[in-house]
Amino acid sequence: MRTSLLEALTADPGLQERAAAALDRDGDRAPLTLRKAGIDPDLAAAALTLADLRRHARTKFGDRADRLYFTRAGLEQATRWPVAVRRAARFAAAADRVADLCCGLGTEALAFAEAGLEVAAVDMSEETAAYARANAAAAGLRVDVRVGDAMAFPVSGAAFADPARRSGAGRNFNPADYSPPLDDLLRHLSGARFAAVKLGPGIGHDWIPDGAEAEWVSVDRDVVEACLWLGEAAQVKRRASLCKAGEWHELTGSGEERAEVGEVADYLYEPDGAVIRAGLVAELAERLNAHTASEQIAFLYGDGLIETPFARAWKVEAVWPLHPKKLKALLADRGIGRLTIKQRGTGIDPAALRKQLKLKGDAEATLVATRIGEAHAAILCAEV
Repeated sequence: MRTSLLEALTADPGLQERAAAALDRDGDRAPLTLRKAGIDPDLAAAALTLADLRRHARTKFGDRADRLYFTRAGLEQATRWPVAVRRAARFAAAADRVADLCCGLGTEALAFAEAGLEVAAVDMSEETAAYARANAAAAGLRVDVRVGDAMAFPVSGAAFADPARRSGAGRNFNPADYSPPLDDLLRHLSGARFAAVKLGPGIGHDWIPDGAEAEWVSVDRDVVEACLWLGEAAQVKRRASLCKAGEWHELTGSGEERAEVGEVADYLYEPDGAVIRAGLVAELAERLNAHTASEQIAFLYGDGLIETPFARAWKVEAVWPLHPKKLKALLADRGIGRLTIKQRGTGIDPAALRKQLKLKGDAEATLVATRIGEAHAAILCAEV
């Protein structure tokens, strides 16, 4: 959306409301509805695009999405609001002002401002900076948004950066291809007293600099991001932060420990993805008095059931060899017709296995295809 169209939309809240109503009521015919009302086609298209993006943004921002301005790429990279609020609180406990580098649509800057911080936000794109200003105005918050190179923006106190992870070719998974590249950004932020960098959740541990805290964040079992905390912000080596039903839980540790290996027990635990990515499976195993059955597999097993926000739990009912023909007969004997198949470490295709099993019956269960030692096994279980 061009800046001139953004300006036209921000100047006409009534058009935004009409576009949202037309999209809800008329669906694919909404453009025709607005054009028949005498609205310029380009402006109508921009208003409908915004209405559609706001509908999708409610997953991240809740009702506040209905008054913010988005682009597709900006919304995809934008931080979920509960995560941004929690991060802003950590900054606000250590600083009075923060530099928001690569600010994008400015949604993280809004969380900083709501937390009481003085915010100087910068983005290379003039159009993107215009969105950040529009969002600050819509939220009634004061944010100093500038157009410029994040790498030339002076940092000394507190600083946050969210480097672009998309290009014309799509999403960049290599931090060297971020804009700016992660290594360059980390060197720039070395001058900050208290800093953090938001990253994609697939970041490799070899990218974590010495002395940094690496945090992985999940929201309702979906791992949404990683964050490097630098300088005085680093408190531990590894942290897994989970938001479940609006409540936060944290697990910390070195990320270097290894859980003990033993046999399958009465209960199987599947650690949250943030725990696995942070390398904190051993720390969770200690909490649960549990162990793995294979050094390379993150499933944990324990004799007793311990409730935890950091893992899902299943009651183990049977352990079988991972042979499709034998499984077919064993499942048929139990009348299992609805089967959730999970796999880790076996390389099987759950969809292909399901076809081979030809399930029939009214019972329901979960089948975990995994390794016990070096052997492949199928564990029949029920979630508790």
